Amino acid sequence: MRIATAIIDSQFLSYLIGYTEFRRRFTAVFISDMSSGPYDQRDGVSEIHINPPKRLRTDENEVATLPRGTEEERGAVDVSIIMPVYNASCWLDECLQGILQQDFTGSMELSVFDDASTDDSKKVIEGWRERLESRGISVVISGHNSSQPRGVGYAKNKAIAQSCGKYLCFQDADDIMLPQRVRLQYVASLLHLNCLIGCRIQRLPEGSTERYTRWINTISQDQLITQVYTSHGPTVVMPTWFCSRNWYFKVGPFDEGGKGVPEDLLFFYQSLRQEGSLYRVDQCLLVYRYHERATTHSVKEETIWKLRVDFLQERVLNQWQSFTIWNAGKQGRKLYRCLSPTNQRKVKAFCDVDENKIQKGFYTYEESKEIPKPKIPVLHYKDASAPFIICVKLDMTEGVLEENLNSLQLNEGTDYYHFN
Repeated sequence: MRIATAIIDSQFLSYLIGYTEFRRRFTAVFISDMSSGPYDQRDGVSEIHINPPKRLRTDENEVATLPRGTEEERGAVDVSIIMPVYNASCWLDECLQGILQQDFTGSMELSVFDDASTDDSKKVIEGWRERLESRGISVVISGHNSSQPRGVGYAKNKAIAQSCGKYLCFQDADDIMLPQRVRLQYVASLLHLNCLIGCRIQRLPEGSTERYTRWINTISQDQLITQVYTSHGPTVVMPTWFCSRNWYFKVGPFDEGGKGVPEDLLFFYQSLRQEGSLYRVDQCLLVYRYHERATTHSVKEETIWKLRVDFLQERVLNQWQSFTIWNAGKQGRKLYRCLSPTNQRKVKAFCDVDENKIQKGFYTYEESKEIPKPKIPVLHYKDASAPFIICVKLDMTEGVLEENLNSLQLNEGTDYYHFN
């Protein structure tokens, strides 16, 4: 049976021909393309151009608890669940129960790396080993006993290195995967090669980060690509990632700079540089927990800002001849000041809806060393011309921004990109 190359909803396929038959038909076609070399092959990774360079740590003081069986017996696993752990004992029972309840019928393993936890995280995981292995999920646990954690990027890389799955399902220790997650993301991965697969999420506590949650769950497939420059970060959020091992080796490893380094954003950008695609399974497959101990809080806003500006310039602005910054206020002016001199000269105007800003007529770049100092016109948005970089926060204007953009009949990804 010939299958069209158009995007096909994975849930519909599972319903239409049954998961077992679907897997039998597609595995031979797609896996052959994704296994040109051994899965533990790392040759060439160091030659990938990384911007910025990734920091890797050396191994010391590490201990491992391997599953029963030889390397050869463990070699044919469909999916490795990759779980870095640091002081997560209070959430682990719920997390591991979610893994135990997966309805995926292929082979799975859980690969855990404990990043110098000082609580009883490792003991809790060991307590689940028998239940998981009786379900057919092999368990690999390792870690280190250093005085300080080495960071999420390091722990993820180590968990992947000790795993043997053809596909990687990333799981944070404080989140809960729903029973269909591995099955539906595995099906999607067979259809979407060289891709970071995500899903919709449920936020816990309910109502926390409401705008962010709505954005994660509702942006379109096209906007997964066009909105990668916003302050929300990866459009396919890291706790939902699922990808092939081959793709990880093509893109990775994760940056190991430790606390304060957004290793997920760096990996996400590098995946796009390698011409990887993005896809979201449009079903809620993960309970994504929000709490003050989350590692994301350790990353400074300015760190994220600089990475976003650099990526925007690299992917968009360097290719444009000129453009308009939509927002003559604080955020628009900050973006202008952070651009390279070449891209600053491409800014033909700021535009706004605020009459007070428009009446000033122009913005003077006082910090410039040029004489005379650059003066950038400030226009009403109806008088400005595309392309635009939108520096107005999404979902904060009660639909006014979206109405204004629609009134100009602009196409996102061609005529404008969102930055805030």
